[in-house]
Order: sequence, then structure tokens, then C-alpha cells
Amino acid sequence: MAWIVILTAGFAALAGAGLAYVLGAAAIGSFLLNGLDRYLAGLPQHFFAQVDSFTFLAMPLFILAGEVMTRGGVTRALVDLALLIAGRMPGGLGHVNVAASVFLAGISGSGVADAAALSKTFVPEMEQRGYSRVYAGALTAAASVIGPIIPPSIILVFYGAMMGVSVPALFAAGFIPGLLLAGALMATNAVFAWRLGHPASPTPPSRWPVVAKAAPALALPVVILGGIVFGWVTPTEAAALAVAAALAVSILYTVLEGAPMRAALSIELARFVQALIHTAVVSGAIFAIVFAAGAFEYFLALIGLPKLFAEAVAGLGLSLPGYLAFLTAALLIAGTVMEAPMALVLLVPVLVPPAIALGANPIHLGTIICFNLSLGLISPPVGGSLMAVSAVARVPFGRLSLAILPFFFVEVAVLGALVYWPDIVLVGPRLANLIS
Repeated sequence: MAWIVILTAGFAALAGAGLAYVLGAAAIGSFLLNGLDRYLAGLPQHFFAQVDSFTFLAMPLFILAGEVMTRGGVTRALVDLALLIAGRMPGGLGHVNVAASVFLAGISGSGVADAAALSKTFVPEMEQRGYSRVYAGALTAAASVIGPIIPPSIILVFYGAMMGVSVPALFAAGFIPGLLLAGALMATNAVFAWRLGHPASPTPPSRWPVVAKAAPALALPVVILGGIVFGWVTPTEAAALAVAAALAVSILYTVLEGAPMRAALSIELARFVQALIHTAVVSGAIFAIVFAAGAFEYFLALIGLPKLFAEAVAGLGLSLPGYLAFLTAALLIAGTVMEAPMALVLLVPVLVPPAIALGANPIHLGTIICFNLSLGLISPPVGGSLMAVSAVARVPFGRLSLAILPFFFVEVAVLGALVYWPDIVLVGPRLANLIS
């Protein structure tokens, strides 16, 4: 009977019902149908124990910092810098699109936020320069996957807090995979530029003013992430520092645009209130999914599914590479129908322990899992970045889903390389002396 509830909930989620409501209802229904209703009294305690972590506070603070910076003119400064660096190449505006995603990744930590912000800037501009609107939207969505990988990353904070893995080590591990993904997307864009005749783009006429304006924005991730990686501040303290620094940089940009200091403070206060409201909505949605998925995880633990799964894996006699291949395929499939927070809370506690038992490195494992689930942003039918680009840039969702496929397969190939060669992931934490 519980499987009927689960399948019904799955269909409801695909039909567009709220994930938190669907998952929570499925969990409660499963408790009742299996005669486990006496355990429902312990759910509140389970919920609060699940999120009773100082590290979890970093997530809404990083979301707030990204909101403040995006509203404060940081995006435009970074786009101009990317145009200066990569605009002269054939297909230059496509390269700039990817480079801007790299810069924004060090600020927002959210793929959907990056996709929405850059869609407004790049899709119309690329269309004017000779790119098709669908191609521009597909590249923008594909590049948004970089956002959750290069730190500060909300999904890495989430994974580290939930699984008890070092967040600084995960942050250090995310740099090279993120840059490798950016390089792969630029290479793919270069191939399309050669085949379709995409032009180079004019660069800003004045070099140093562009660099000077972008410098404060570029300094933020360096200072914040340096503090985390080298142990000067905790991730939560760094997130609070990021909010304060974001406000300072936003005020600076408003003053540079010609506003008096008093007016600049008034403008940024209004923007900060808007950012707070949006952060509360986004954080509330994430924690609602976490609570609902936590109820389902509690049910699965009560019926012994994680233990049964671990015993089944042991019985198959899989080696670590074989199990990682299975885990990668399972999460790729799950990412097509689940949001990353739900997949993390629901699947990771079941899938990770067997991998650790087989000798997987926790940092490597956490990084490839977060990379994998981030690909769900561009895999229909629930791809968050696809939906954001489709709505903001007014590109038909069906056509966008087809156009994204070449980029999606390239990103899966990068994921395969990270799974097969763990040293690509682990070189960052080793250089920072976070792991041996």
C-alpha cells in the first residue's frame, strides 16, 4: 500500500504540485498505511535535529548575499569584464556568457538565480549578434550549472551539513570541476561557432575602467573563500561577511553611477529589503522540502530500507568503480524528476553509506554527487534553469529542452571524468592541506 502512495505522490509532483506538500503527504500516508502512526509524535524532534546545525545558517546567508550583489549592479560589471577577456574570439559572446557564469558562481551559489539574471542580459544581445534565440537560451541554461559547483555553493553547504562532511574541503574541491566544466562548454560553443558562423563581439573600448569597476566584485569571493579554505572563518561566518561585503560593494557601485551617498544608502536599503523578502521565500521553500523529505527519510529508516539496500549492494559484490557508476546513473535519472534538495535528503542517506563502506573518499563522493544533481537544473521535465530561461527569455520550453542536449551530454562527460579520476576533484583540498 505504501508504494501506491509513493507512486501517486510522484505523479502529483510531475503534474506540478508543490514538492514539499507532495512529499510530506506521501510520508504521512506511508506511516499510516504501515501501522507506524505511533512514530509520528517523534517527527518534530527529528525535523529539528536534522537542521540543528550551525553550518545550515550559511545557506540563507549566501542566498541573501547573492541577492544583494545581483540587485546592486555586480552582474553588469562582471559581464563587461568577461566581454573584455573573451569577446574577441569567434562565438565571443557565447564565451562571455560562460565566463560571466564563472564569475557569478563565486557570488550567488545558485544556478537558477544565475540563469535568470544572465538570460535578461545575454539572450537578447546574442540574438542581435546573429545567434538564434534558442541557442542563446540553451547555452545560458547550460552555463548556469557552474553556479552550484564553484563555491560558495548552496548545495555543497547543504550536503556538508547534512552528511557531516567538511564544507571548506568541499569548497576547495569545487574549483577545478567548475573550471573544467566552463572549459568544456567554451569548447562546445567554439565548435558551434565554427559550424554556424557565430561572430566575434566588440569589446569595451576602455580596458582599465572595466577592470577597476569589476575589481571589488572579484575581490569578494577571494576574501570570503580564502577565509573558509584557510580556516580563518567558518562557512557561516563567511556567509555573514559576504552579506556585509555585498552591501558595501553595492553602495560603492551606486555612488560610482553618480548618486550622492545619502541617496545611495536609501536605494540600497530598498534593494536590501527586497533581497530579504526573496531570500525568506527561497529559504523557506528549501527548508519545507528538507522537512518533508526528512519525514520520508525517517519512514525509510524505520522500515530498514537503508540497511536492506546496503546488504543488497554487498551481495552483488560490486567494486567501488562499479558502485560509483551505478550511483551516477541513479542520480542522473533522479535529477530529471527531483529538485536537488529533495534528492539530497531522500536518496543520499541511502546511497552514500555503501560507497563509503567500499572505500570512497567522502570529499570526492560529495563533490560528484552535488555535480550530478546540479545537472538536474538542465534536464527536463523539472529542470529549474530551463524553466527560468524559458520564462525570462521567452523561449519555448520544448525547443529549449532539445537545444540543451549537446551541452547536457558534454556536462555528463565531464562528470564521468570526475568520477573516474578522483584526483581531479581532490587536488584542491590537498593543496589547501584540508585532506591528506
